[in-house]
Amino acid sequence: MQDTTSPPANQPADPLAWLDAELAALVARDQRRTLYPLDGPPGPEVTIAGRRYLLLASNNYLGLADDPRVRAAAAAALDRYGASSAASRLISGTTRLHADLEAALAAWKGAEACVVFSSGYLANVGTIPALVGPDDVVFSDQLNHASIIDGVRLARARVVVYRHRDVGHLAALLAAHPARRRLIVTDSVFSMDGDLAPLPALCELAERHGAMLMVDEAHATGVLGPAGSGAVAHLGVQGRVPIIMGTLSKALGAVGGFVAGSARLVEYLRHRARGFVFDTALAPPAAGAALAAVGIAQREEWRRARLRALADRLRAALGAQGYQLLPGETPILPVLVGANRAALRLAAALRERGVWVPAIRPPTVPEGTARLRVTLMATHQDTHLEQAIAAFAAARAALTEVPA
Repeated sequence: MQDTTSPPANQPADPLAWLDAELAALVARDQRRTLYPLDGPPGPEVTIAGRRYLLLASNNYLGLADDPRVRAAAAAALDRYGASSAASRLISGTTRLHADLEAALAAWKGAEACVVFSSGYLANVGTIPALVGPDDVVFSDQLNHASIIDGVRLARARVVVYRHRDVGHLAALLAAHPARRRLIVTDSVFSMDGDLAPLPALCELAERHGAMLMVDEAHATGVLGPAGSGAVAHLGVQGRVPIIMGTLSKALGAVGGFVAGSARLVEYLRHRARGFVFDTALAPPAAGAALAAVGIAQREEWRRARLRALADRLRAALGAQGYQLLPGETPILPVLVGANRAALRLAAALRERGVWVPAIRPPTVPEGTARLRVTLMATHQDTHLEQAIAAFAAARAALTEVPA
């Protein structure tokens, strides 16, 4: 009998054959993803595979990604500085644009200084290991973003996870875990739930226990606070959070990340954050776009007012239709479904009706909490909102598996 378990003598074994089983397992769990290229910028409407859709799944909260002024600033930076920085920041990758952007961000955040990274992900995975190590403890909210989790892993510090937004639990853990250095780290706006961290209470705990506090403002920058300065200012704790991280790729419509704080913190990170030291600098067009967007975001308060009004209207309408939404005051509206397959079916039903809002499934969210993460932009029109409300109503009527 021929041995079918081994490859022919002249054919080497496939070292990646195990991938077939892994991909099949993703399909079986309704967790396999598909990439759908957009044919244009992420505006209120997009074209995908030749069809026009209403986009309710972008972090372009202020509608700046396609703003003519932001595009013009990117083009001007491209003409002056080229397409790439072509070196790390410490070699020859720092342009005048980078310095101006850092100064603008620091002033916006009410900080002494700022350091820009080429992505928000790198800002977290670079900063956290620079602050703590194997002799230290990190206290991390249960629903923190993956970039925070990965930063903690790279730090090789002991991680203590506290229940989501549970200040009492965190207080008990702080009392029980002394260490050389201790870092509390949290999102300010949680990306999949849309709720806010209890920052005043976290500041009080950090101050009482002598712990560092790092707040990830990725989904708050530009959206909350005076002139869009973020949740730290919105919740009245500006000046009490020593480490503020943010991104340029959401409300600011560009790309990149940053950390703002004291001058000594920024100086230290420029020497010790590996995501800064060893990474090619943010491309000049992105820096130029972000710098323009910061100014627009500060000046044009109507964008935040419009965003709040749209989110309130859509949240009320979907709740009245019987959908289960998590409460919140941000433009992130999580429509809870539960099972992966049911979330996929609801997303498909909306797609059939011209609305693009993909299902969010584990591992992005906990098992059994699959959802549609609906997000709005200040540039959505009233007709867009009416289209969304009608599409959700029709989808609910068509799908009996969507829970109340």
